[in-house]
Amino acid sequence: MNLSHDFFAFAYLVASIMFIFGLKGLSHPKTALRGNRFSMLGMGFAIVVTLFHPNVSNYGIIVGGLAAGAVIGVPLAMRIKMTAMPQLVAALHSFVGLAAVLVASGTYLMHVQDGHINAVLLTELVAGSAIGAVTFTGSLIAFGKLQAILGSAPLIFKGQHALNALLIGAIVVLSALFAYDHNVTLFVAVTAIALLLGFLLVLPIGGSDMPVVVSMLNSYSGWAASATGFTLNNQLLIATGALVGSSGAILSYIMCKAMNRSLMNVILGGFGTTVEAAAADAAQKSCRSASTEDAAFMFENASSVIVVPGYGMAVAQAQHAVKELYEQLHSRGVEVKFAIHPVAGRMPGHMNVLLAESEIPYDSVLELEEINPDFARADAVLVIGANDVVNPAARTNKASPLYGMPILEAYKSKMVYVIKRSMNPGYSGVENDLFYLDNCSLIFGDAKKVCEGLVNCLKAN
Repeated sequence: MNLSHDFFAFAYLVASIMFIFGLKGLSHPKTALRGNRFSMLGMGFAIVVTLFHPNVSNYGIIVGGLAAGAVIGVPLAMRIKMTAMPQLVAALHSFVGLAAVLVASGTYLMHVQDGHINAVLLTELVAGSAIGAVTFTGSLIAFGKLQAILGSAPLIFKGQHALNALLIGAIVVLSALFAYDHNVTLFVAVTAIALLLGFLLVLPIGGSDMPVVVSMLNSYSGWAASATGFTLNNQLLIATGALVGSSGAILSYIMCKAMNRSLMNVILGGFGTTVEAAAADAAQKSCRSASTEDAAFMFENASSVIVVPGYGMAVAQAQHAVKELYEQLHSRGVEVKFAIHPVAGRMPGHMNVLLAESEIPYDSVLELEEINPDFARADAVLVIGANDVVNPAARTNKASPLYGMPILEAYKSKMVYVIKRSMNPGYSGVENDLFYLDNCSLIFGDAKKVCEGLVNCLKAN
């Protein structure tokens, strides 16, 4: 079947439109499932259409690749825990980056042999390889930090910004030379420097900035895919890569705004203190502790309760126990709302996904701007493993690294209960002043077991 170029252009346009509807659907929990379906339908349609392209001659390799991906991907998707989803996303970004490097390298070698070389193609090749290399190594470092293989504290050294600027300048200069004189040594040098730059850009970024980093790496992987599309003259890769790249950049901007920080400030890194320093400071203060019975009594007699989920809920896989707690309180006429901060968890939308998984009603889940006015009217707040996003130091302590960051104003409620496993600070290493306020009590223990204990106390009453 010999189909025209216009047919494939139209088919790829249809697939791109499906991806746009997919992104639109993913903007809200209520439509997220529909968005996923649009995206999967678009990808399936694009793959089937591509198989009929006249340039496709070896179906064995394609089928083998699809089969290998399915054998690896399906069991991985079935077994992966929600707590490991951020590092899985980072790992997948690294694959996109590596693919861009390999495609650029392979295309260069192919065109060198047939003599079809020009400055435009060389520029596309070296740009795709450089962006892919930065994405690859940067994603590996992000994976290492999220998986706790590497420390979450920022790795800072004197002159790091000057070194990064020098490396970026070297990439630009060597890329221009490569486009002028297609010497393979220049291509290898650009790729090697970009690989090093990826390491150096992510290593200085502290734990609390990891959600933004994951979003930025998502953007990088999109631009890498788009550059690969130019290399392969594939309109679908160009369009979808641009969609992913731009949406990741926009999301990163939104998250930075929610942290009251500039994107450049995050990229330059260096945020956060050491856990040891924060723990030593905490040891000099005292906080109040409470039992599950105390908290259950307070919640049962409240008219309004706000739940603030954090990464601790994900670690303990407590979302289903939280759903039971919601049902017990709701059946008693207690108004229960869930407060979501844009950077809660380890990746964008982490808490929304967990709550949706446990079938918490969407209209009970509110974002920061919607829920903050309700805290002052709430009888009680239950913080489940969240830390920086409820730290009042962001409002009151100008010396705090968090100062100026918009937070969930849990401290304004009549009573706050915080579920924590220990007094160790959160992922960023910044001590939480909320723990030492008069209206705050800590319930020490695993989030799932504490929530189950709260449910049992309510059932017993």
